[in-house]
Amino acid sequence: MKNKIIMFWAIVILTIISIVVIKVKPIPLGLDLVGGSRIVLEAQTTGNIAKITQDMMDGLKSALENRINALGVSETMVQQMGEKRLLIEIPNVSDPKLAREFLGETAELEFKKPIINEDGDAIGWEASGLSGEDLNKAAVGTDTSGRWMITLDFNAKGAAKFEKLTREFKGYPIAIYFNGDSISEPVVQQEISGGKAQITGDFTIEQAKKIVNLLNAGALPVPAKIIEENTVGPTLGADSLEKSKIAGIIGLGAVMLFMLFWYRVPGFIANIALVIYSLIVFAIFKLVPVTLTLAGIAGFILSIGMAVDANILIFERTKEELKAGRTLFTAINSGFDRAFTSIFDSNMSTIITCAILYFLGSNIVKGFALTLAIGVIVSMFSAITVTKNFMHLMFGTGQLKHPALFGLREEDINEAYEVAETKREKAKFGVLD
Repeated sequence: MKNKIIMFWAIVILTIISIVVIKVKPIPLGLDLVGGSRIVLEAQTTGNIAKITQDMMDGLKSALENRINALGVSETMVQQMGEKRLLIEIPNVSDPKLAREFLGETAELEFKKPIINEDGDAIGWEASGLSGEDLNKAAVGTDTSGRWMITLDFNAKGAAKFEKLTREFKGYPIAIYFNGDSISEPVVQQEISGGKAQITGDFTIEQAKKIVNLLNAGALPVPAKIIEENTVGPTLGADSLEKSKIAGIIGLGAVMLFMLFWYRVPGFIANIALVIYSLIVFAIFKLVPVTLTLAGIAGFILSIGMAVDANILIFERTKEELKAGRTLFTAINSGFDRAFTSIFDSNMSTIITCAILYFLGSNIVKGFALTLAIGVIVSMFSAITVTKNFMHLMFGTGQLKHPALFGLREEDINEAYEVAETKREKAKFGVLD
């Protein structure tokens, strides 16, 4: 009993923590609920690119996803349309123009060495083979005078190139170009090893951040042009969200009434466990965080049904044990033990399906799969741990004196106990049926 009480308070504490998380942390919503930008890009052929291949499109998709992540936007969708177009949906973007410019930038960083004439003067620039492809990471910083600058961390190959460049052109300027424009022409004071460099200039914090984000996201493997752009308003999303709330409340209420009517006190316990389950799942959604879309909400509501289904299996098994003459403690334990295999098998099948959908599906399908998987995993905890603990604490270990509490008839229990008592009496005298 002591362990049961400890588990009870652990569940109470977990529930309180979940409520606090739900109150404190916001939950991000998808494009279909809060609106945002929808952009269509088309890969462009150039003098060097005669045909757009699937590998190019995969690379372009990956680069654009990295750029959108740099914007700090979650639950975006980048999906290929046809042979050379990509559909991009970005939820909750307050400045669509920023997104459009950010996605269209080429992010080409290039270091150019000086052309030295016979008199030792720099008269022009030429490529030195050092570019953004040699970068590990870029970051925003400030120099000793407080001006914004960009710090560069080269990979091993880039570090070797940069060291050689600064060694050969000590005392001369090196030009740093970004997207074809010179942004800095620092004079090399000494040979620089270790792969660290700085770009100083008259940057604002916004300009420095934009360059850094583009460099970290990587250059586009193929030029892309925005051919269509529109803004999705939040009105439709707000209406859909409100209808989803109403549907969820009606569905949850109907399920709770059914459980209360059919299973009486165990049904009441299941309803409490269902509320605790919902709080824990929603708190996990906020902690991950999971961006909610209409598909994600559907996955959550479906997982509620599966949580109730587990309780139904357990209670039906428990009723069968009570009809067989078992004591409350034995019947409850046997009901949970015998139902566990069915619950585990069905839930594992669902989780495997969710994993397949998550790794192979589109972003919208991933949202559905993730919320359903989280819900199913937590439902196993709520059904096996929460419901079982509350059942033991409420009913104890004795005989069932009021069968109606379990939705059973008096004669069902009395007949079962009489048969069980007769078997026990016969067993005392070694009489076997």
